[in-house]
Amino acid sequence: MQCNANSHRSSSSKLPQSSALADAPSLANLPTSSVIPVAKPTGLLSTTAMHATDPTRYDLSAPKVDGPPTLADPVLATLRSRFRLQSFRPHQREVIEHVTAGRDALLVMPTGGGKSLCYQLPGLLRGPTLVISPLIALMEDQNAKLQALGLRCERIHSGRGRGDSQYALRRWLDGDLDFLLVAPERLRVAGFVPRLMQRPPKLIAIDEAHCISMWGHDFRPDYRLLGERLPELRANGDCPIVALTATATVRVQKDIVDQLGVPDCERFIRGFARDNLALEMVERNPAERITAALKVLQNPERRPAIVYCLSRRTVEEAAAAWKGHFKVDYYHAGMEADARSAVQDRFAAGQSDVVVATVAFGMGIDKANIRTVVHLGMPATVEGYYQEVGRAGRDGLPSAGLLLYSFVDLRIHQTFFERDYPPLTMVQAVFDALPTTGSVREQLLRDSGLALATAEACLAKLWGIGAVTVDNDDQVRPGSALNWQAAYLRQRAHREGQCEVLYDLSRASGCRMDALVAYFGDKAKRANCGICDRCQPDDSQVRRVRDATPAERRQMLKIAEILPTSRAVSLAKVHREDFSMALDRKVFDALIDGMERAGVVETTYDTWDKDGQIIRFRTALLAAPLARLPLDWVTGIRVDDTPAATKATKPVAKKHSTAKPSQKQQQSSPDMPVNLPLVGELKAWRKARARLEAVPAFVVMTDATLIELATRRPKTREAMLQVHGMGPKSVAKYGTELLVELAKG
Repeated sequence: MQCNANSHRSSSSKLPQSSALADAPSLANLPTSSVIPVAKPTGLLSTTAMHATDPTRYDLSAPKVDGPPTLADPVLATLRSRFRLQSFRPHQREVIEHVTAGRDALLVMPTGGGKSLCYQLPGLLRGPTLVISPLIALMEDQNAKLQALGLRCERIHSGRGRGDSQYALRRWLDGDLDFLLVAPERLRVAGFVPRLMQRPPKLIAIDEAHCISMWGHDFRPDYRLLGERLPELRANGDCPIVALTATATVRVQKDIVDQLGVPDCERFIRGFARDNLALEMVERNPAERITAALKVLQNPERRPAIVYCLSRRTVEEAAAAWKGHFKVDYYHAGMEADARSAVQDRFAAGQSDVVVATVAFGMGIDKANIRTVVHLGMPATVEGYYQEVGRAGRDGLPSAGLLLYSFVDLRIHQTFFERDYPPLTMVQAVFDALPTTGSVREQLLRDSGLALATAEACLAKLWGIGAVTVDNDDQVRPGSALNWQAAYLRQRAHREGQCEVLYDLSRASGCRMDALVAYFGDKAKRANCGICDRCQPDDSQVRRVRDATPAERRQMLKIAEILPTSRAVSLAKVHREDFSMALDRKVFDALIDGMERAGVVETTYDTWDKDGQIIRFRTALLAAPLARLPLDWVTGIRVDDTPAATKATKPVAKKHSTAKPSQKQQQSSPDMPVNLPLVGELKAWRKARARLEAVPAFVVMTDATLIELATRRPKTREAMLQVHGMGPKSVAKYGTELLVELAKG
C-alpha cells in the first residue's frame, strides 16, 4: 500500500529527530517538481553512483507528490533534501517509518524496488548505521552511491588494505560516519566488535539476509555468526535490526528471523506482483528453442532483450543463428574481461538489440527498457528465474518473459546437485575419519578414502552445518552440532526439491504471476494478472490454444460434477482418484485452465509441511453451483493446443554419459606432472589470505583448484577461467594475486 504524507503525519511527528535535517536546504526553497542538481561523480562506479539520485528510474513508483515537506514530517523532508527524490516508491514509506521508530523488520522486496532506501533513510534519522554485507562488489556500489549523495560512508572488507580499514574504523569511532559497511567475516576477528562498540550503532542493516539461511539459495556459514554477535552489537538497547533480501521463500524468511534472534519482528513481503510483465512458459525440446525464440525476437517491439542459456555452447549457437536478423551479442565467463565489458557497454548504450548470455550477465546492467527476457532452458530455482525475468520492463511499460523448457533441463540440474551435495555416506566417511582430537585438513582428506574434490565438498558441508570447525591453521576439529546427519539430509532434500519446484510451477494451471507471488509469501490481495499465457492464451507469443474437443468437453462436465462449491480440494487428489486412467495430468491441467479462464472454476495455491519440507499444491472449487451455470457453459472453452504427453517422472539415477566433455572438463585433468613446490607456494598464499579473511583455508580455494593452477600455470585472468573452481568471482577477487604467485614458480 502506498502511504502519503498526511496519513502518517501523526506517527511521523513521534519519530526521532537527528542531525539529518540540520544541513538540509531551506524547506521553503525546496523544489517540488525537480531534483536538486548534483555533479556527476567520476571513476569506475560513476554510472551506478548516479542511480540513487535519479527519481525517474523505474516508473513503477508511487504517485509523484507526497505532499509538501515540513519539519513535522522528517521522513519526507529527508527524502527530498538528502536523497534528492520527490516521492517514495510503493511500500517504502511504511517500512522506513517502522524502522525509524525503533522496531525490527524483515524486508523481502524484488531487485529494483528500492530496498536500500529502507535502511539508508532511517539510518540518517536515527544515527550511525552498521551495514553487514557479504559481497564486496555490493559494498563498493553502495559506498559510491552514498558518497555521491554527500553522505558519510566507509567500508571494511578483505579487498581493502589494513591501513584503509583502520582509517574507516577511526572515522566511525570519531563520529565522522553515517554508514559503515562491514563484511560478516570481520565479526570473527578478535577485538573487532568491542572496539566497534566504543561508538554503538543506532541501526543495524543486514543486507542479502537470505545468506544466513541454510535453506536459502546462497547460504554463507559466516552469516551464522550474526546470531552470536548481534546481542553484543545491540547492547545499548536502542538499536533495531532491519534484514533485507530480494528473494526469500516463506521457509527462508522464518529461518532468517530465527537466526537473527528477532522471531517476532514485522515481516514486509512486498512488491512481487509485476502487472506489466506477461509471463509465458512453454515446453520445447532443446533443438526447437533457438528457432522458437527467433520468431518472437524478430518483432522489433520485443527488443531490447536478454536471452539466458544453460551452457556457453548454447549461448554461442543462438547468437550465430540470429546474426543477420538483428544486432546480437553474446556473453559468458569464458570471454576475456574486456570483451565482456564491451558487450555490456553496447547493450546499455542501445547499440545491440539482444544479448545471449549465461546467468553471469545482468547483475551490472541498469537498463529499464528491456522488453523481453527469454530463457532457453529452465533456471535451477524459482528465485533465480524471478530475478532474471524481472529485469524486463522496469520502466513500467508492457514487457514479456518467455521460458522454453523440458524435462531434460531437470537432468542437467540434477547433475550439478549431485556434485555439490554428496550422499550422506560420503559425508559421514569424512566425519568418521576425523579423530576426536582433530586433524590437519590435508591428512583428513586423505584418510577419508574419497577423491580429493569429493572429500573437499563433503568437508565444506560438514563445516557449513556446524559438524566440524576449521581454523586458520587448517586444523579440523569436531563441531558442536548435534544430530548433524538429520540436518544435512533435510538441507539436501530441500535443495534437491528446489530443482523441481520451477518445473512443477511451469506445468501448473492458473495465473503465472499469482503463482510466483504466492511462492514468495507476498500476501497482497490482487486479481489474476490478466496478461500471462494462462490468463490470456490468445495473446501468447509461442503457446497456441484451440476450442476443446467433444471428448474434452465431456471430461470437463465430469470435473464440474466432482468439484465442490464451498471448500477447495487438491487438484492432484482429484486427478489421482477420478481421472488418472482417463486423462494424462497435463491434459487434465489444460482442462482446468480452460475452465478457470471461463470463470467456471476458481483455483489457488496452498502449502503443507512434510518432514520439514514445504510442499506446494493447487486447489480448486466451482465458482457457482452447477444449477446456476449456463447450460452451454462448456461449449466456448478453449484449451492449450498441446498433444497429450507421457506422464512426467522425477529425475532418475544418473547414467554413464557418452557425451563429449566440455573444454573446461577436458583441461581439468591434463596428463602433466604436478609442480609440488608451486603447490606449496600456493597453499602458503591461501593460508595468508584465509587469515586476512578470517575463514578456513578451503573456503578461499580448494586443494584441487590449487593443484590444477600449479599444473596448468595460466598466464592471464582469462586462462584462469578454464581451471575448475575458478569462476568469474574467484578470478575477480584473487586473479591478480595468483598470477604473481604463479609467475614466481
